[in-house]
Amino acid sequence: MIALVDCNNFYVSCERVFNPRLEGKPVGILSNNDGCIIARSEEIKKLGVAMGTPYFKIPDLIKRHNIQILSSNYALYGSMSRRVMQVLGRFTPTMEVYSIDECFLDLSGFSQNLSAFGNMIAKTVNQGTGIPVSIGIGPTKTLAKLANKLAKKGIAGKGQVLDWTTLKNVNAILEQFPVNDVWGISSGWGTRLTKLGIANTLALKQADPKWVKQHFGVVLERIVREINGTPCIPLELIAPPRKQILTSRSFGERLTELDDLRAAVSVFSARSAEKLRRLNLCTQSICVFIHTSPFDLTKPGYNNAVTITFDKPSDDSGKLIQCALTGLERIYKPGYRYQRAGVLLPELLPAGVRQLSLFSDEPEENLKPGRRMATIDGINRRYGRHTIRYASDKLSQKWQMRQNQKSQAYTTDWAALPIVKVV
Repeated sequence: MIALVDCNNFYVSCERVFNPRLEGKPVGILSNNDGCIIARSEEIKKLGVAMGTPYFKIPDLIKRHNIQILSSNYALYGSMSRRVMQVLGRFTPTMEVYSIDECFLDLSGFSQNLSAFGNMIAKTVNQGTGIPVSIGIGPTKTLAKLANKLAKKGIAGKGQVLDWTTLKNVNAILEQFPVNDVWGISSGWGTRLTKLGIANTLALKQADPKWVKQHFGVVLERIVREINGTPCIPLELIAPPRKQILTSRSFGERLTELDDLRAAVSVFSARSAEKLRRLNLCTQSICVFIHTSPFDLTKPGYNNAVTITFDKPSDDSGKLIQCALTGLERIYKPGYRYQRAGVLLPELLPAGVRQLSLFSDEPEENLKPGRRMATIDGINRRYGRHTIRYASDKLSQKWQMRQNQKSQAYTTDWAALPIVKVV
């Protein structure tokens, strides 16, 4: 048996933990640069605000219903996610963190009432973190996902915990589920299945797995078998190795000057290098790209990218920044209003695997991971992320994202800790 624990309206719930005045009010969380709504409370959903609604299109609705709008606070959400996962780790030694707000738990061998056990998990998570969760339990990951959807719809009752094996008349329930709602089925597959007469989950369950494999491949065949109760998708206990690292942002304002872009690319390169060292990886090359807005048809558009390959893999921030800035100068053209830039590390290798250059005259001891980076990382972990950084970061701040309604970093910044006063 597998349980899927899903945090309810996660971004909104994180904000409500530290701002209880948001409880019961319609709340929307905005995307980067305060563009569109990417997370919604139940109250704002009832007002008809759809996911992805542009912020500038609903000012009258916001004023009329006193909708609370906040900028994304990813540092807070990541910290709260780690707290939730730590609490969940108390209940089973085997778990798969599926996303920032979802986790699969292996409940194999548990002899107790699983619905009661799920309610205890939900209660403990809420008490320990303030985050409400819904839990679906089933014999496969796919059925646990379906059970979770039913729990969120209130079929499980107030507790929002549902054990699939306790359901009666399962086929009638599956018949109400569109095939697009099944975990792992893309919109393209959903359209093809519907054209073939498989429009709901019951029809998919009754399809011949061999026929499905022949027409769609082994992935969809496994989903069909999982719907029928046969486990085919195991828990991923060890995260697969990263194949690439991408660091990119849309700018808070359009940039025209090279120094503004230099500052952004420098920061992106340094952050990418930090991720490399944290994952014990290095990169064989670095790709830098810039582009203007594809939606601004009143101005000429331009986009370009360049990849620089190293003689030997590296995780050194200074080298990555130097190469990225060299690449930026190659592709930069004056006269354009740039909306976005980014750094991609496409060829990742384990840090201990290094192919040396036959023509390099660098001493062998310098080829080992430098103590300088380890020292800088240690200082930044202890005293704050930007305690030591490269001077090119300070060339400009114009590239920073627009976050005019961002809450404080309550869990990652001492200065932002809530203050309780006794009167």
